[in-house]
Amino acid sequence: MTLKITIPGKQSGSTFSQLRLFLCFLMYCWVLADPACGYFLKNCTIRGNLSDTSNMKVLCYNRNLEVIPIAIPRKVSNLDLAMNNISKIEKLDFKGLSNLKILNMSRNQISQVDDGALGHLEALQELGLAHNRLTTLSDHLFQGLANLSLLHLDNNLIATISSSSFQLLSSLKTVNLTKNNLYNMKEVQPIVQLPHLHELYIGSNRFTSFQSQEISNTSIELRLLDLSRNPLGIFRITADVLPYLEVLDIAYCGQLGHMEWDVLDRSFLRNVNRLNLSGIEMSFERMGMVLQTVNSSLVHLRLHDLVNSSRLKIKALTDIACRIPTLSVLRLEYNNIGNLSEEFLQSCKHLTEVDISDTGLTQLSDFSFRSIEQLSALKLGHNRLSFVPKATKNLPTLKILDLSFNIINKLGCSDFSNLTELTQLIIFHNQIPNLLGCVFQDLKELRILKMGSNKILTLNDAFMNALHKLEALNLAGNKLSSIRKGEFKSLTSLKTLLLFDNQIASMEDGAFEGLVNLTELKLGSNKITQIGIRNTVLMGLPLLKSLDISCNYITYVNDDKLNPPPFSHLTSLENLRIFSQRHKGLSHLPINFLEGLKSLLSFQAGSLNIKELYPDTFIYTPRLWFLDISKNEFTALTPKLFHPIPRLNSLYLTKARIQSLDFLIGANLSRVTLLQVSKNDITVVNETVLRSLPALTYLDMQDNAFTCGCSDAWFVQWIESDNQTQVVGAGEFTCNYPADLKDTKLLDVELQFCIVRLGLYYYISTTCLVLLTLIASFAYHFLKWQVIYGYYLFLAFLYDTKQRNKHTPHGCQYDAFISYNAHDEPWVLRELLPELEGEQGWKLCLHHRDFQPGKPIIDNIMDGIYGSRKTICVISRRYLESEWCSREIQVASFRLFDEQKDVLILVFLEEIPTHQLSPYHRMRKLVKRRTYLSWPRAGVHTGVFWQQLRLALETKDGSSEENPILSGVQAL
Repeated sequence: MTLKITIPGKQSGSTFSQLRLFLCFLMYCWVLADPACGYFLKNCTIRGNLSDTSNMKVLCYNRNLEVIPIAIPRKVSNLDLAMNNISKIEKLDFKGLSNLKILNMSRNQISQVDDGALGHLEALQELGLAHNRLTTLSDHLFQGLANLSLLHLDNNLIATISSSSFQLLSSLKTVNLTKNNLYNMKEVQPIVQLPHLHELYIGSNRFTSFQSQEISNTSIELRLLDLSRNPLGIFRITADVLPYLEVLDIAYCGQLGHMEWDVLDRSFLRNVNRLNLSGIEMSFERMGMVLQTVNSSLVHLRLHDLVNSSRLKIKALTDIACRIPTLSVLRLEYNNIGNLSEEFLQSCKHLTEVDISDTGLTQLSDFSFRSIEQLSALKLGHNRLSFVPKATKNLPTLKILDLSFNIINKLGCSDFSNLTELTQLIIFHNQIPNLLGCVFQDLKELRILKMGSNKILTLNDAFMNALHKLEALNLAGNKLSSIRKGEFKSLTSLKTLLLFDNQIASMEDGAFEGLVNLTELKLGSNKITQIGIRNTVLMGLPLLKSLDISCNYITYVNDDKLNPPPFSHLTSLENLRIFSQRHKGLSHLPINFLEGLKSLLSFQAGSLNIKELYPDTFIYTPRLWFLDISKNEFTALTPKLFHPIPRLNSLYLTKARIQSLDFLIGANLSRVTLLQVSKNDITVVNETVLRSLPALTYLDMQDNAFTCGCSDAWFVQWIESDNQTQVVGAGEFTCNYPADLKDTKLLDVELQFCIVRLGLYYYISTTCLVLLTLIASFAYHFLKWQVIYGYYLFLAFLYDTKQRNKHTPHGCQYDAFISYNAHDEPWVLRELLPELEGEQGWKLCLHHRDFQPGKPIIDNIMDGIYGSRKTICVISRRYLESEWCSREIQVASFRLFDEQKDVLILVFLEEIPTHQLSPYHRMRKLVKRRTYLSWPRAGVHTGVFWQQLRLALETKDGSSEENPILSGVQAL
């Protein structure tokens, strides 16, 4: 049989190459990746996360920054750097922020912007540079901002604008240059020429004239032009350059004492529908000309604060304005009108909205608005009216009436009797002490009633039989002391009821009866001590979603169950607020306080003096999403408290005297994205705690007493490298312990020696794994059989060592152990056995005859070899392919090498070329170094062979050098 050595083919070699390339690629990618791409940004707050950057905001406003922070996330879309002390924008400050769409740098000290510094912001749409110290807009200032649509440059010191500054801003729609030092209209010419510019604000500058030839020779797209608060001496339009203008603001112009109006053709301003002439320094005649210019399109006119105009001039201007057939809104705030006569608005027949707030009105003629047949909105706020003027009674079309901030001290039954179309009534901040039951009886269409900040003591059935369509009622800031049963029973459409900041101490059972559509009820800042005795106060509110009972006097002496629970009927409630001032806290939260609130999503219970919460507190609120229990005195909480609310997303525990966050471990808060535990007594943050919050994206731990040592080393590393959770204000975390580090910034403490550099170990282990894989693949590809042979040699070595430890120094049991293959057994029995045992008298060990039955084969082999002086290996091709023969020769060769005795004799039954000898049996080296005998070919005399074999058996167990016959000579 031919000896075969298997060599891997092309397919296995290809697989090996692919595997090697794949592993190398993975390792390359890992090395290139930036494992420290963190979510922490010193002195800034991030809204959003690194995995979804479409709406990411970085908020760095009001942080006393002097330079633009480095390491701003590259994918940020909104960056707010307002209210800092930044003085310069350098060329590389915004490099890489190609996704930025909104940049706000208002209210800084910026006086210099390097050319090209904004050029990296190719996606920018809104830029805020207001309230800085810019003096010049250079040629390349806005280079690269082709997508910019909104630009704020107001409140700077800009006096010069380069002719090419705005040349490339083709998408710009709104520019605000209010309150600068511009004095020549030609400075803004490059701006108004932009193809898509719609709004230009250049008020509060130094322009002394506005002349159309200074800005353009052709029509422009401008829709809004604000020239207010400029010392304009002349406004002149000689060509149709503003055909699309809709809003013109020239309020408080003419500050040099006069202003001329020169518009040659009325059609030049044919589309102006909103005009502001407030506080303008212009003669009555010129103002009349202005109004005549826009008399074909004007809809909205402001004539505020005409301080130098008498009441008669205001009346005359009003008459001119009201003759404009398109005018519908007239605002006369901040004028000194005094008493409003019947004639004042006599010509204003087409108006739908009149605003005469803050005009010093004390009384109105009963027919002041008689001529205004379509009046729908009347604003009389901030005056000195002491009662509802009769003039409002004869306005059947009125929908909005504003009487706020007057001194009205009484409402009569007929005050609103004819206002059958009224939808909004605002009597906020007056001095009304009570309500009559008939006062609102005719307001059948009223939707909104605002009566807050009065002095109402009782409601007197005012809401028992009227206002069936009312949707919002504001009674906050009054002096109500109680709510009687059925007080609001006629308000079946009411959705919002505001009763906060009163003096309500009691509410009768059924107090809110009839409010079947109420969704929001605010009872905060009152004197309520309990929510009903029989649990019927809040009955009849099936759709209530938001309840605020904060800052009351509700208290409980222990945590015992309430019978009945206060909110058991509010099955639709989603938001409950019971915040309080510390001296008014609940002290104890009863076990079943939240029973019945199966729809509750938000629970705000701060400042209640609560020291602990019963573990089953939230078993009634399985949908809870937002929990704020800040400003209590918990010290510690239990994980079981949070088990019933697995959907919790936001948890606020500010100033709650928490000493450890270990209660979060096992709390089942896998959905929490926001955790605020600022102003507590936390010293160390455990890694296990943060790992228990896998969805956390926002962590606020400011103002805690950190112990700066190796216990916080992992936390510091996590702050700087985690790419999911933003740690707010981490740059300001300070050490409290040890004393020598007190007030030191946590991130400035050297903790590197504490940190196990897992990244390095990962790199080393990965590299070793790759190298081991490559070596194993190489060995399998080229040294497969040598490896297998080495493996079996190692097993033989183990067997040899074991046997040697048990071996005794007594004589051997056999002269020779015969190692042969079963196919060669006939030769052994017919030739070898008769000659060696029969003729020469040697005692041989043969496995078929002398192995002990039931004993493991390998043990029999070991006993046979070590129990014999010599081992004769009968070699044939079948022998080389036999596993057990391989084991036998391995054991014998190890005995040879270990004991340094010539105990191995090789007998070849057939001729096998040395290059075909399998490395699996290490035969090549044995043949070269040891004695071997060949069985003669057929027909050749065997005497010499047996003689050589007898000599080999007779030699002592010395080294081969002491036995010349065993020196590798092949028998003839």
